[in-house]
Amino acid sequence: MKTRRTPFRQSRTADSENGPEKAVDRGRSRRDGIPAGAAKTTKASVGGGKETPRGRAPRREVPDAKVAPTKAASGRRPAPRTGGRANRGSVAHDGRPLAEARPERLQKVLAQAGIGSRREMEEWIVAGRISVNGVTATLGQSVVPSDRIKIGGRLVNVRFTSARVPRVVLYHKPEGEIVSRDDPDGRPSVFAALPRIRSGRWIAVGRLDFNTSGLLLFTTSGELANRLMHPSSELVREYAVRVLGELTPEAQQQLLNGVELDDGPASFASIDEAGGEGANRWYRVTLFEGRNREVRRLFEAVGCTVSRLIRIRYGPFTLPPQLKRGRVRELEESEVKALQSALEKSIKPAALRDGA
Repeated sequence: MKTRRTPFRQSRTADSENGPEKAVDRGRSRRDGIPAGAAKTTKASVGGGKETPRGRAPRREVPDAKVAPTKAASGRRPAPRTGGRANRGSVAHDGRPLAEARPERLQKVLAQAGIGSRREMEEWIVAGRISVNGVTATLGQSVVPSDRIKIGGRLVNVRFTSARVPRVVLYHKPEGEIVSRDDPDGRPSVFAALPRIRSGRWIAVGRLDFNTSGLLLFTTSGELANRLMHPSSELVREYAVRVLGELTPEAQQQLLNGVELDDGPASFASIDEAGGEGANRWYRVTLFEGRNREVRRLFEAVGCTVSRLIRIRYGPFTLPPQLKRGRVRELEESEVKALQSALEKSIKPAALRDGA
């Protein structure tokens, strides 16, 4: 049974555990416990022949950046340091000499340098953790390349260069890893599996909770991460879900129409049956936001329990069938440029203004 509706709109900014996935072949389906029916795919319109999951297209889908197969990286490496010497670039990010560089918002410059997402940088500024030329920074403050920026008293490198294309990796997160660098319980971190970088740090595009597996994106650009997570992008998230309990047609329609959760109304954009029998049923669901444990809470609202949750798609990217758990695949420079171009065309500039 396939059920669809016009997606329920609810503006949210955080992407936690919910999102779509795709391209799960029969071999991997059996290995991960997903019924063969949940692994059917169709040709994607983006990327010249990439496989994408069957299901309704998002309201406004960013064209897939061409994703050519590359060798998956293996091995777990320590997370990189974020400090460094400040502002040594000789060219501004708009291509002008430093002397002619225009002032830019502090949070934007730090995000471009890969220190963190723009929203995170805004929080650090408000908390008084950042100073410019020895004075505590203020939200909305502009800086130039000659300014000395410190975070927690440590001078940081915020080169005003845009010639460098940010790095982006796809990671197949296994269950039992946390999307955080610091965990008081000492649980394994996804960041330990990522390639080492000399400056800046990897920024997670959204999150998946400890017991959720599947596709997770990382980038060295806070600006790009902000674009990928911003509500105005309306990027679809798709999940393969194994449910305990009966999901009646009435309950499916209720999940499409919207239910009231603790943090406001929520709904699925589509629900597709994907096989299984008895108490274990598989579904493919899509939505356009990613609140904390949203998929699980939606099913709980109609009396069902999620026993397995796998993200198989995030916007134009699907979980590559050949990418094993705990491995990463880094996008080629041309793929990243195609992604940036697609986002520029699909997201209104006004929606990405500082403070948006």
